[in-house]
Amino acid sequence: MFIESEFDTIRPYKDSEVPEVLNRLRKDEAFVRFAQQLFPELKEDNIIQALDNIDSIEEFQSQFIIKLAQNLIKNTTNGVTIEGLDNLEKGESYLFISDHRDIILDSALLNVLLHENGFDTTEIAIGSNLLIQPWISDLVKLNKSFVVNRNISVRQMLESSKQLSSYIRYALSQKKSSIWIAQREGRTKDGDDRTQLSLLKMLHISGSEDFATNFKALRIVPVAISYEYEPCDAMKTMELYLKETDSKYQKTPKDDLRSMLAGLLNNKGRVHFSINKPIAPIIDTIQEVEAPNDQLKALAEVIDYRIHKSFKLWPDNYIAFDLLHSTNDFRDYYSDEEKDNFVKHMDKKLNPLEGNRAMLNKIFLEIYANPVKNRKKLKKPNFVS
Repeated sequence: MFIESEFDTIRPYKDSEVPEVLNRLRKDEAFVRFAQQLFPELKEDNIIQALDNIDSIEEFQSQFIIKLAQNLIKNTTNGVTIEGLDNLEKGESYLFISDHRDIILDSALLNVLLHENGFDTTEIAIGSNLLIQPWISDLVKLNKSFVVNRNISVRQMLESSKQLSSYIRYALSQKKSSIWIAQREGRTKDGDDRTQLSLLKMLHISGSEDFATNFKALRIVPVAISYEYEPCDAMKTMELYLKETDSKYQKTPKDDLRSMLAGLLNNKGRVHFSINKPIAPIIDTIQEVEAPNDQLKALAEVIDYRIHKSFKLWPDNYIAFDLLHSTNDFRDYYSDEEKDNFVKHMDKKLNPLEGNRAMLNKIFLEIYANPVKNRKKLKKPNFVS
């Protein structure tokens, strides 16, 4: 059994804390400006009034966050779809491990879809590096987010990982809350989605039993999220370009804030979520692998296989692959019009950027093409039925 007070430094807010936190947000000009960007039809007074009658986390999510996300879906997407909800049982808690393409939207849109289909929303893992202003910290903790500490010493990292692992296990087993966490630290920049072993090691250290018992208790569900148009594709392209060409390049907190806003406001086209079956039934087989590190590698392989297999490939992905490799391998998967539209989209995003255009083109195309590459290379692990 875990004691809740052990997690006070990282846990989401509780209902009893809501009035005090909302009072801070009402008075924070930066928060109000942010809300007005997302709800341009509302005046400042309307936004403040919208918070007045909220007394619980559930009310805050349903009356503010869910409406915000539904507004974003309406104004910045061509529809959001989901499959695989029949793999879940209402009232059960799950650890959703997903690819990570957008700082805020991945978990926010999933929660909207869960809410609209009668499931409880998830608690959300968020890096401390993103909490660059007090109002952001307040906002995400009201939205059932818990903090993953970043940029700390090796000694602090060990203690932080133990605390984080214990909190996730506590939330799933005692609070009966589902959890969303990305398969890797930070967003996938190049479109090549891979589960980090460090994530699985962190999840394992709070368990007191053997490998299979520890991981089956987490009820892991792989989730694949795909955007027809990545809202931050140009920003990701520039970041990867600078990392290749400028040894002194260092991303700043302002860059993260710009990425958050771009992800929320830019066009995403169609968005699709694929909810896979819980992987608990095959964890006993994975335990038969002898070396502990190989067990973790096998588990990562299963998660990646499920995500790559269920990832929704859009015409853009096939177009980018053919353009990148100068082939027509997937010509049957898109029309001339779709190809022209994608090329126009790429030009619009890359024309304002400074740098070697050939390199920028290659990086941009890889963001969209790598999911196709992963599907081409897809090989079912031997222990997966």
